Amino acid sequence: MQSINLSSRTLGVNFSSTGEAHIVLWAPLLEHVAIHLTKSNTMYPLVKDGFGYWELTTTELQPGDTYQFVLNDGKHLPDPTSLSQPESVHSISEAVDLSDYDWHDQHWQNLPLADYIFYELHVGTFTPEGTFAALEEKLDHLISLGVTAIELMPIAQFPGKRNWGYDGVYPFAVQHSYGGVRGLQHLVDRCHQKGLAVILDVVYNHMGPDGNYFGQYGPYFTDKYSTPWGDGLNFDDEHCDGVRQFFIENVLMWFRDFHIDGLRLDAVHAIRDFSPYHILQEIKQHVDALSEQTGRTHYLIVEMDLNDTRYIKPMEQGGYAMDAQWSDEFHHALRVAAGEERMGYYEEMNGMNHLAKAFRDAYVYTGQYSFRRHKKFGVHTDQIPGEKFVVFSQNHDHVGNRMMGERTSQLVSFEMLKLLAGTVLCSPYLPLLFMGEEWAEENPFLYFVDHTDPKLSALVREGRRKEFAYFHNGDGEAPDPTIEETFQQSKLQWSLLEKEHHQTLFRYYQALIALRKAHPALKNLDRSQMEVVADEDRDLLIIRRWHEKQDVLILLNFSKQPQAVPVPEAKLAWHKRWDSADVRWNGPLGAPEVILPDSGLTIQPESILLYIHE
Repeated sequence: MQSINLSSRTLGVNFSSTGEAHIVLWAPLLEHVAIHLTKSNTMYPLVKDGFGYWELTTTELQPGDTYQFVLNDGKHLPDPTSLSQPESVHSISEAVDLSDYDWHDQHWQNLPLADYIFYELHVGTFTPEGTFAALEEKLDHLISLGVTAIELMPIAQFPGKRNWGYDGVYPFAVQHSYGGVRGLQHLVDRCHQKGLAVILDVVYNHMGPDGNYFGQYGPYFTDKYSTPWGDGLNFDDEHCDGVRQFFIENVLMWFRDFHIDGLRLDAVHAIRDFSPYHILQEIKQHVDALSEQTGRTHYLIVEMDLNDTRYIKPMEQGGYAMDAQWSDEFHHALRVAAGEERMGYYEEMNGMNHLAKAFRDAYVYTGQYSFRRHKKFGVHTDQIPGEKFVVFSQNHDHVGNRMMGERTSQLVSFEMLKLLAGTVLCSPYLPLLFMGEEWAEENPFLYFVDHTDPKLSALVREGRRKEFAYFHNGDGEAPDPTIEETFQQSKLQWSLLEKEHHQTLFRYYQALIALRKAHPALKNLDRSQMEVVADEDRDLLIIRRWHEKQDVLILLNFSKQPQAVPVPEAKLAWHKRWDSADVRWNGPLGAPEVILPDSGLTIQPESILLYIHE
């Protein structure tokens, strides 16, 4: 394992207890580097060691001061490890002392991963103000809902004031318009005081284009690999050690200095690394070492579309030891079961049989031939615990990838909304909700950017048109992602909670989450204690889950007709615990409260029924 200081950052500007600033910059191919201090308009040269690291220790730079690096040719550039960019991605960096925050979460212990119920949100559109401080005012709403962890879409500094976050160009800097370093630290502190964990989405597969000066500092990229965003990040080519340290230190910073509980690593299938130790393995080793030092638990959760359990298997089994992964195929199978048109990444999903497969295996494709990919795809997930998979009926990608950004509430009936929620929350996996789904938010969630370069804006518009053509056959006009109106249209409407229809769905989510927490057979994520039967002809799924003495029967009717279902044999009568068709949830007709074994039962259209005996 590469030797990296776990107790504080090595790269960038760091302050000692005596007030000295220690500055470290990795730039192995440069011949001259100096730092320019804005306040005094003075420059100080840095000294290079044998491995490409430039250093300077000085008392002339203090927290709150601004600076830039001056490279060979006299060009003034921001610090690639900047913690704050107060003006723009092209301008001065601000020195920040990360240790200068008075934490109040000393008694916080991260939750067991099996207890996580995620709530994904975008800081800029979650509230009218779009700040960390405004988000804090909504934490009580999330606690009353019953979620246990908030998941922040990327907050690393991006160009302008509006962006999904995946165009970040300063992985260490916290978006200034959201509230910066102190705003994020205070938010995490408040979450922990209220019993909420915090997951942060980070991007280690590419850098955004606007304000990207990494190539001028060193070989951060390699032309060995091509990605959808250009050359791949250099994790295994010449000079890769400095790049690997850059990202490992970034991970450790979020955990150590911001008390983040877990990271969601975006699209790790786009990380190319043929080193003896994959960068994810090395990150995991350093995180484990940090946890051993601090006594705090931190999770690494990956997004990837490879159906490859190597990412989540332990290292002793040849894996990368990530703690969990998003399961897109559960989402795809669920959406097709709910009536989604079979095109794009939905085209190979067939409804009930694939949804049943996803319930059993998390993946749909576990080695069978994929006609869309023209090859066999995936591996089996036997012996992989359910807590290794995160499932959802919607998230930022699968809403924002629609041309008009329609949320599920605009695409399906109210009854189907309740069925989708029940399917996710009664699954043997970790459930994730997307902001606003708990009250059927009606505003879209569109893709938006605020690039400073008009040419980049034009490229983004054209790129989105091509992407939408794949999903929507080019019908209609896509909203312009570069204008502020598109961003404003994507903000949540909290006033909807004042309306009865939306209040009812919110209470439905509250009660459903409480049900999951209360019943061991639902809370237990052992997939071996589950049977799943699909009735493809009638769009039915019949699931039995059990744990210790508790047995749960879950009936899912995705059809638009009532369906008669035989009740499985049991020693005791079945007692109803959940019914989305009940009138209390604005449903058409509730089912009987008690049913006898070997009797019959009718389940209403687009509904979920849950019975229990113990």
